Amino acid sequence: MMILFMLGVPLAGMAVSTLCARRSEDWRDRVYFAETLAVFALALTAFVRCLRGEAISASLPGICAMGLNFRLDGFRSLYALIASFMWLMTGILSKEYFAHYKNRTRYYLFNQITLMATLGLFMSDDLYTTFVFFEIMSLASYPWVAHDENEGAMSAARTYLIIAVFGGMVTLMGLFMAWHALGSLSFGAFEAARGRADMAVPAALILVGFGAKAGLFPLYVWLPQAHPVAPAPASALLSGVLTKTGVFGVLVISFRLMLGVHAFGNVMLALGLITMLLGAVLALLSSNLKRVLACSSMSQIGYITVGVAMAVLLGHEGHVPASGAIMHMVNHSLLKLTLFMAAGVIYMNLHRLELNDIRGFGRGKPLLHAAFLLGALGLAGVPGFNGYVGKTLIHEGILEYAHELHGFTIYNFCEWVFLFAAGITTAYMLKLYIALFWQRHPRRQAEFDKKNGCYMNRRSAFALCAAAVWIPLLGMVPALLEKCAQMSADFTGIEGVSGVDYFSAGNLKGGAVSLLIGTLVYLFVVRRWLVTPKEGYISVGLSLNWRDTWPVRAFGRLVAAICAVSVGLSLNWRDTWPVRAFGRLVAAICAVFDHAVENPFALKKVPKAAGAFFDGLDHAVENRFVLRAVPAAATAAFRFLNGCVDGVVLLMKRTLFRRNDSAKLYRNHSAYYLFSTVAGRVLDAFAFVLNHTVYRKCPIDVDFTYVLAARLYDKDTEFGRITRSVSYALLLFSGGLLFALFYLLVLR
Repeated sequence: MMILFMLGVPLAGMAVSTLCARRSEDWRDRVYFAETLAVFALALTAFVRCLRGEAISASLPGICAMGLNFRLDGFRSLYALIASFMWLMTGILSKEYFAHYKNRTRYYLFNQITLMATLGLFMSDDLYTTFVFFEIMSLASYPWVAHDENEGAMSAARTYLIIAVFGGMVTLMGLFMAWHALGSLSFGAFEAARGRADMAVPAALILVGFGAKAGLFPLYVWLPQAHPVAPAPASALLSGVLTKTGVFGVLVISFRLMLGVHAFGNVMLALGLITMLLGAVLALLSSNLKRVLACSSMSQIGYITVGVAMAVLLGHEGHVPASGAIMHMVNHSLLKLTLFMAAGVIYMNLHRLELNDIRGFGRGKPLLHAAFLLGALGLAGVPGFNGYVGKTLIHEGILEYAHELHGFTIYNFCEWVFLFAAGITTAYMLKLYIALFWQRHPRRQAEFDKKNGCYMNRRSAFALCAAAVWIPLLGMVPALLEKCAQMSADFTGIEGVSGVDYFSAGNLKGGAVSLLIGTLVYLFVVRRWLVTPKEGYISVGLSLNWRDTWPVRAFGRLVAAICAVSVGLSLNWRDTWPVRAFGRLVAAICAVFDHAVENPFALKKVPKAAGAFFDGLDHAVENRFVLRAVPAAATAAFRFLNGCVDGVVLLMKRTLFRRNDSAKLYRNHSAYYLFSTVAGRVLDAFAFVLNHTVYRKCPIDVDFTYVLAARLYDKDTEFGRITRSVSYALLLFSGGLLFALFYLLVLR
């Protein structure tokens, strides 16, 4: 019952708060706060029960045809608790943040639907239930991104929806194939099928949908677009919770189905490294506060994916990277909650996000300064803060697998990429921190200083502090994170670590290397190339003009070379008879024109003839006969053409499209004699009278008996609907046939 209560409370709160909003927005906010607090209390109770070793299950048979199944174990209760905590904290901030916004009731409505869907996803016990709530969550969170309804918000929301629908459809195809192969979509069935070769394609398809929501390369494009335009509380939830729903699906496929499959692990490792490094570089080159944090989210998802990949490669011995991935999931959620709420405090005061507009705002604001600094230190992986713990275990997982292979391998290069990406993380967080809290704004600093002490109310301050306090606590007491990893063993199938010496010389060395790289990147890249005396912080895009780049030119030359050496497909256009004939014609015309220009007769007669022609044309326009005759002739010509078209239509109607056969079909229908005969003949007689009186010039040419019989026949047999859907059915059949052929000939 507890699971059903956790799903039902947001829906009940949604209905009550929406009704209260019609009379009092204050009551709406109170109902929303009470609802999120109740959900947090239920999630906390479930988490405590799971700590004691209990497992809570529930099911809704018959719902959505196949039924919905839920289970709360260690990991799922942990993330239900984190999600409800983040909803509670962002809800506290939302009251002040949305004070001057429009469409607040709409935001709260879809916010509560998304909360219900997110909890249902994290508590699901089979991929069918996961998919149902995954799609509800994707659609319900669309209004978050489109909330401002300006051009940028609508464009980002459109991208978000396209990626969500595309990922969902690909995942659905994978679920169809998995159901066909296994006969079930339960997590236990996937675990029983671990290592089966026929599950590789379904696993890849399912991975696409969940990877798109997580922000994995190459379907990460919605992340940098959605976060800057969405409200800050929504951005915190998008980054801290909704991306983790994608990671949830990745964990199911990786640990339940593909554990120990090296090909899958290597693909995941490549995707994770690309996502990690690309996100860090995009964040470094951006000058918008929330865009930097969005690209940072993409990079941190790459870290988690690398940890999952190393666990897949190590198999059942991958408890170190698996624990690191779980820990970094938890850490990243709390870090982005703090950082996006801090960004929201800045935005609700300045309504700006560009670093050149907001730099210096944090001076003299110790609470905001402390919260943002804790988030920056945790994200950079500084020892003593929570981000360091998870990154250390992921790093150890890479070193462990590289050591097993002996000698220098590609995995040693992966370690370098890992450390370099961690260094870039330090660099862009250092850029944000120095710009906001140490530099001074060249024109508005006095205005910023006047806001000291009155830039947020006590409720918002409480929410910011409650989110930030976990960063040093989890970093100084890593046993709490180890407990989270140990609780997740039932879900992942891999035991969590315990008793790791995180502050040993070897582990501190890796953290020190990444911090050193970050400091050097900040000093010699950011300060030298990304900050100018006149423009301040600049944003560098990675787009290329593909029309004039060496890859395109090289590709064009390659195609030309291939065409030149091809015998069967190439044509030497310089030596074909059409080209030779055309060249000779052009040469003859040019020669005639050249001689005509030099001829004295042509030089005298041509200008006179042209002058006489245009003079006659000028007088003809003023002639009354011409003014009447030309429109009349044009009207007659167009009427003739129109009549030709009507004649062709009438001819086809009387020949190819005769309705005699269909009329016989309809007239043989039993209902014809009951209704259509009497009513049709009455209407036909009435039309006959009208045609000889009122509508003599435009007679009614309708066989009402036939029309009524046809309508009755179509209504009873739905023959019309079937015939109208034939073309669509053929398209679907053709598409399905092509996919089936591709699967049989290529994939199998």
